[in-house]
Amino acid sequence: MKRILLQNFEWYMKPETNLWAEIARDAYQYAQDGITESWLPPAYKAKNGINDVGYGVYDLYDLGEFNQKNTVRTKYGTCSEYEQAIKALQAQRIKVYADIVLNHKMGADGVERVNATVSHATNRLNMKHQTEIEAWTVFNFDNRNNMYSDFKWNKHHFKAVDFDHRSKTSEIYLFDGKSWSENIDVELGNYDYLMGADIDVSNPEVRQHLKDWGHWYTKRFGLDGYRIDAVKHIDFDFYYEWLQEMQSEGPKFAVGEYWSPDLRALHNYLQETQYSMSLFDVPLHFNFHIASFLGDNYDLRKIFNGTLVATQPDFAVTFVDNHDTQVGQSLESYVKHWFRYHAYALILLRTEGVPCVFYPDYKTHLPKLARMMRVSHRLNGKQFDMIDDTHVIGWSFDGDYPGAVVMSNRYNSIKKMYVGKQHAGKEFVDLMEHTEGVVTINEKGIGLFPVAAKVCSIYITKENYHESIL
Repeated sequence: MKRILLQNFEWYMKPETNLWAEIARDAYQYAQDGITESWLPPAYKAKNGINDVGYGVYDLYDLGEFNQKNTVRTKYGTCSEYEQAIKALQAQRIKVYADIVLNHKMGADGVERVNATVSHATNRLNMKHQTEIEAWTVFNFDNRNNMYSDFKWNKHHFKAVDFDHRSKTSEIYLFDGKSWSENIDVELGNYDYLMGADIDVSNPEVRQHLKDWGHWYTKRFGLDGYRIDAVKHIDFDFYYEWLQEMQSEGPKFAVGEYWSPDLRALHNYLQETQYSMSLFDVPLHFNFHIASFLGDNYDLRKIFNGTLVATQPDFAVTFVDNHDTQVGQSLESYVKHWFRYHAYALILLRTEGVPCVFYPDYKTHLPKLARMMRVSHRLNGKQFDMIDDTHVIGWSFDGDYPGAVVMSNRYNSIKKMYVGKQHAGKEFVDLMEHTEGVVTINEKGIGLFPVAAKVCSIYITKENYHESIL
């Protein structure tokens, strides 16, 4: 059965959504629509309290349970509501993946004096002058009062910050006695530092604490796996070790966010981490983005060029957009609306990779996406690719639930495709309702499947069509 991962949030979600309660209500429908896995947003208390998406991590042990950052609940609800959401999903046999953010901390309780060296913003290996700063590195979590853990963070547990409280100056400050990790992404010379108070995972005390927390979190909430944030910014050996430790709780799926369009960087990370996790197929996302902006100037035959799903399909999680690629966000590279159904067909309706569906597309933006998802795990048999034309491509399946997908980025066309001799005489219709009429399969198992300009059509048998649109 085709897996479908749902990214269960988006950047602009409001606290009033009460996401945890919504998920508990909707879990049954998720299962009906073919969702097999759910990636939940960072559930811990973050710097901006109820308005924080969760990546400005403050306290890993507060999941909406303590009055910190002027709120008990997080943006998504309370700890008990989080537990209920997880139970509701798992009751529908939907696996739950937590968002793991261990690169940095924000919203410290106090400052400390630290000697540091200023690092050049665009070449981190170019060090400027030394200075004494006041760094936000004290994390005491007084209102949690040592519940679950008595670990307190201080300057020894971090290696860098980007703000000096004393001078009110923003620079990248590398603490004396610390160094950038060598086994790291080479963008900007060395991309160890990303934001906030940069956690020093080379510190044995920190390393053990993060393992202890991982065990606590996984056991308490019965997690099935992890989406891991910002892996290119953390020493490459850390998450291999951390995941090996977590596997003692039982097999856990993990997918890492390594944000790079360079396929070689993704391959290198998989090798460095001994294939202990999958990765999001960022190069494929950029192909979708470019295709949507170039329109009929894009060669659809190249849509899988330089992608993880084409080279390492067993370790590729494919996606169209996410919270970071939305308009106005740090990695803005959204896929235009006209191409979104094309892109989803390219990840949902093919055998390779694990597709990840974005919350706003599923909920509101693409009303026929759920149809596509329901068909996704039913299509079976051998996949026959016809990715052979600049502007019109397609593929088909010849199993007991046959189908054909055809898409265009320029003109109306017809694609001749094979769905199996055993289906001769059967009538196929367009699930997306872009074309009217039926396609009748001939004695050779071949049909002539029409597609309108700049749309994606999905053909299934008449019988299966009525079942899929309910």
